[in-house]
Amino acid sequence: MAEKTAGSGVQSVERVFGLLELIADAGGAVTLSELSASTELPLPTIHRLLRTLVALGYARQLPNRRYALGPRLIRLGEGANKQLGSLALPQLKKLVDELGETSNMAVLDSDMVVYIAQVPSQHSMRMFTEVGRRAHTHATGVGKAILAQLPDEKVRQIVARSGMPVPTEKSISTVDDLLAELAQIRERGYSIDEQEQEIGVRCFAIAVPDAPTPTAISVSGPISRVDESFATRAVPLLRSAADAISAEFSGL
Repeated sequence: MAEKTAGSGVQSVERVFGLLELIADAGGAVTLSELSASTELPLPTIHRLLRTLVALGYARQLPNRRYALGPRLIRLGEGANKQLGSLALPQLKKLVDELGETSNMAVLDSDMVVYIAQVPSQHSMRMFTEVGRRAHTHATGVGKAILAQLPDEKVRQIVARSGMPVPTEKSISTVDDLLAELAQIRERGYSIDEQEQEIGVRCFAIAVPDAPTPTAISVSGPISRVDESFATRAVPLLRSAADAISAEFSGL
């Protein structure tokens, strides 16, 4: 029997991706009953779809009977991240050419940010973050720019699951302080990593609007060069680059 369609998609495919997104939104592991409470699908249908996902490696069942995302999604995610990073490289290079400091792009991956593209500064003393590195959202410019796009309750859930380690004495250490900082970011339109990830390094970051996954770009460098006058030049260029990257994404 042919699959029923909903809109332009095959219904079962839409249901599968809906379940995967629910698992991801819940922090990566949920019970069958929690999934049932979050969707209008009948419990037997959810169970059947999950069995198929587990068999294919796109989901897995934990010893405590909760369902988690499966290892085969990692390869898909890495491939997608590489594609997104490649699309952004021309804009990141333009930022480096105009500002002289390292530029990065990162995406939200579960409860952490992962850096997916970088163009380094030509200065001998420069900021370097390895592509593929994961970091906590609250202690990075890109992470805070991304969090500022989310509802406060979602932010609370993310930091509750991931924790709030303090890499430096300048790092934010409480949820209330983080939410207050995010309110300021929403008002001014960009975030600042004020030596919160590494002493002596300052970063300015802006979220990429309408990205397929929460995304931000940044420029960073030593505080001796990345100062208030640098911010005056950097923020408009970051905003222009974010808009250009967003336009690239819309063509995918």
